[in-house]
Amino acid sequence: MNRRRFLQQTSVLAAGSVLGVSRASAAEPPPEIKTIRLVHSEAMCMAPDYIAQHLLYAEGFDRIEYIPIQPASGKYSSIWIPDMLADGIADISMGAAPGMIAALDRGAPLTVVAGIHAGCYELFGNGNVQSIRDLKGRRVAAADAGDEQLFIGSMMSYVGMNPKTDVQWVTTRTLDESMQLFIDNKVDAFLGFPPQPQELRARRIGRMFLSTATDRPWAQYFCCVVSGNRDFVSRYPIAAKRALRAILKATDLCAQDPLRAARHMVEKGYVTDMKYAIGLLADLPYDRWRKAEPEDTLRFYALRLHEVGMIRNSPQKLIEQGTDWRFLNELKKEMKA
Repeated sequence: MNRRRFLQQTSVLAAGSVLGVSRASAAEPPPEIKTIRLVHSEAMCMAPDYIAQHLLYAEGFDRIEYIPIQPASGKYSSIWIPDMLADGIADISMGAAPGMIAALDRGAPLTVVAGIHAGCYELFGNGNVQSIRDLKGRRVAAADAGDEQLFIGSMMSYVGMNPKTDVQWVTTRTLDESMQLFIDNKVDAFLGFPPQPQELRARRIGRMFLSTATDRPWAQYFCCVVSGNRDFVSRYPIAAKRALRAILKATDLCAQDPLRAARHMVEKGYVTDMKYAIGLLADLPYDRWRKAEPEDTLRFYALRLHEVGMIRNSPQKLIEQGTDWRFLNELKKEMKA
């Protein structure tokens, strides 16, 4: 056994001592393939994807790859994960629920398999912008092909506004560019994604007036879900279930020991600020996957987006064609959810 493999195995043992080793996992056949690919996105809230690495070895995978999102000048924006899954560049990953809905609506071959947590996104305003209705006629920043416009669009729909006519969208290549426009007071509102909200608060810039972690109805629904490439999920069901089990166990670790999870993220170089990481992991409801039904989340966002014409297909059609809850339901019983 070489040094790298030894370290992988000892990390697996350490994770297993915290989360427990599933008898059901040991009794299952090995995964049909030994390599699995996840998306690498610089987002603190995606901690379960990264903490799952060593648990994936325990699930029988020999090679775990994290595929970086390409620069914004390329095909993908800084947070656009659905296309990478649909194109078969990655096999399974966390991603924003509205983004997955929009991708399914345009026919992307995705399968949503679970929900993870709520609360990533926070909406900030400058000047007199203190509510969703205050956005009328204002300039709102949104990364091109990103999730912010979908999130804000659903929020506007919920209060009876039309995101196509009631705001002035200012599109950028990346979320960082959007935030800089907000800092420079060139836009009136900005939807932040970790660690951006933490940075804005630390610098006392703008005013946070909506949090998807605490404000209803947004706090009732998942912001992040787990999705897989449709062909991967259908061709390799054992691998898909084992991968989801590893991600859900990693999610439990975030809920049970955010300090340990944050330290892992910093040591691996996924994030740089330990203080931000601990605060975020402690605040986000990582136990949500055990309590809420992800189908409710997809229906809620799809209804809002359908009402204002941001998607064409009915919520029920998207749910029927783009979800598979078999593995989640089995794992909830197995893991005593």
